[in-house]
Amino acid sequence: MMEGGSRLPWMKYGSVVSFFVVLLAIWFRSPQNTALDDRLDTVLSSLLRAERKVGVNNARPRVAVGFGGCVDLIVDGVSFLNKIGVSHTDQPLHYDYLENAEQLAQSFAYFFAPGAAAERFMINETLFSELVEGARDLPGNRWSVGGNAPVMAGRMATEGCDVLLGGSFSTDFTEVLSQHITVAGKVIEEPDIHLILEYSSGASWGTYTSRRANRYIIHSDAHNPYLDSLEEFAEKLKDFKPDLLVVGGLQMMDNFPFNSGEREAVLSRLADLLTTSSPQIGIHFEMASFVDENIVDDLLHYVIPHADSLGMNEQELPNLLSLLKGSNITVLSDPNPRVATVLDQMREVYRILNQRYKAASSGSETNHGKSKGKPLTRLHVHTLAFQAMIVTHGSQWKNTMSATAKASLTANRHVCGSNDIDLSKARLIMDDSFSVSHREGSQRIPLQETRPVSCWNEDDYQICVAPVLVCTDVYQTAGGGDNVSAAGLVLQI
Repeated sequence: MMEGGSRLPWMKYGSVVSFFVVLLAIWFRSPQNTALDDRLDTVLSSLLRAERKVGVNNARPRVAVGFGGCVDLIVDGVSFLNKIGVSHTDQPLHYDYLENAEQLAQSFAYFFAPGAAAERFMINETLFSELVEGARDLPGNRWSVGGNAPVMAGRMATEGCDVLLGGSFSTDFTEVLSQHITVAGKVIEEPDIHLILEYSSGASWGTYTSRRANRYIIHSDAHNPYLDSLEEFAEKLKDFKPDLLVVGGLQMMDNFPFNSGEREAVLSRLADLLTTSSPQIGIHFEMASFVDENIVDDLLHYVIPHADSLGMNEQELPNLLSLLKGSNITVLSDPNPRVATVLDQMREVYRILNQRYKAASSGSETNHGKSKGKPLTRLHVHTLAFQAMIVTHGSQWKNTMSATAKASLTANRHVCGSNDIDLSKARLIMDDSFSVSHREGSQRIPLQETRPVSCWNEDDYQICVAPVLVCTDVYQTAGGGDNVSAAGLVLQI
């Protein structure tokens, strides 16, 4: 009895002590944490204000988006590899395409540790089917509409556009699309499936730890590489009369086993569509993960010269620049580049492509006046930490500051899986100030919480940079670039 009775006062006083401990914790809460919360709140409210500064017109903008699409099967990458018995490897290696499970392990390890996005074609259809079956049974898996074109179309429809989508889909696929999306393409029985291996920042696989959240995508497409909706899309385009034409999904051609001359023929038909479009229609090309230098060379010949707007991430930017300067493809770049590095690369891409346009235009004067494409007037690069845009003065693209803010906000909304931004699940990783270039004597611009989108003029263009409230509770990274790029375009049409 004595022992039990002696505990009662301590239990009574213990609850009182616990109460005061909580009060003291709140009272003495770190001023640094409070200041950080206030800072995030100010940045968010300022970005929202910038986004709302302009809106979509009462008449819904009309956007045509191609090509292809798929069903994404999304799984936790580490859990999936462990389940199917793919052991971690001590030899991370790059492969242009995948043939067996060992190459999958080595390729996944190559991109997993730095946290870099990657997409690879699985040439072994039997193995790919086995991987899909293994993923179907994994607890927590999710199915989603996938592919650059359907994802961008979905975002644009959500943001107030009427969309013509070029792709061959099953009836089940088209039934889940927005009512503001009209499909142009063939009806197929079974859609292509993409296996999305997602992983979080700090995830571990064997001896590897990821530096940031990202995804590794495996596909073995049968329909998308051929752009088999191109004819139907071109036909419906005449009556649709879009304000903007968006091209994406061409990475499905990367390392696909075409017959000789087949890929060039497909891209030539696409080039014909782009050249016969009205000059008043903006054309945006969304880059993706390419490892075959030949197809990028083809894109530089058939597609990119006809686009006046380009979108890409921090991996695809140095990749494109390297090829433009006559070097090899850069398979893996810094997944967290500094602002100055990205801006210098953007300036170079802008300069080189417009030099090529001018050279082609002067040459066309002796070629029966046939057009050789368009000047590049808009370049959008989306990174984990920030959004950056270059827009030519006097071009058709408007509201650059608001568009950059919207792109930034959309990054958090998509990755966190919520339209409402929860600051308890967000952080700023962009520096408190950034240099506009690595050139000596370059200006440094501080991040102002009340005006977080920094815009300034250079040469014949404006540059805008906005910080991203990086999502720390990741729902999905796949499709992030497509959502961000599409949201930025909506306010600039």
